[in-house]
Amino acid sequence: MTMQTEATHSIVTLTPAAVQHIKNHIKGEGKGCGIRISVKTTGCSGLSYIVEMVDSAPSGYVSEVIDKEVSVFIDPDPKCIAAIKGSTLDYVKQGLNQKFVFQNPNEKGACGCGESFTV
Repeated sequence: MTMQTEATHSIVTLTPAAVQHIKNHIKGEGKGCGIRISVKTTGCSGLSYIVEMVDSAPSGYVSEVIDKEVSVFIDPDPKCIAAIKGSTLDYVKQGLNQKFVFQNPNEKGACGCGESFTV
């Protein structure tokens, strides 16, 4: 099966690096089915992303299948969907640091430390 350049879905797009990181995590743990994405109210700018690996589909979450190995589960709260719709989730390595990074067209501002954002 040929991997597409990006996995595009109605709410979020995952880059190949993000998909590969999730697959590697699942393989390394020997279990898992994907990631859960939500936002919470916090920080000086208002919202913060939460990305968690999950072993099974969380009840009530919006499910977007990337391929037979990886799914994305999105918090169904309208505030969450509105905040992340149209975003691209990447996984970046900078020196010794590695993390998921959102490229979000809805962001109107972010705090100086980069931990929270506003829409």
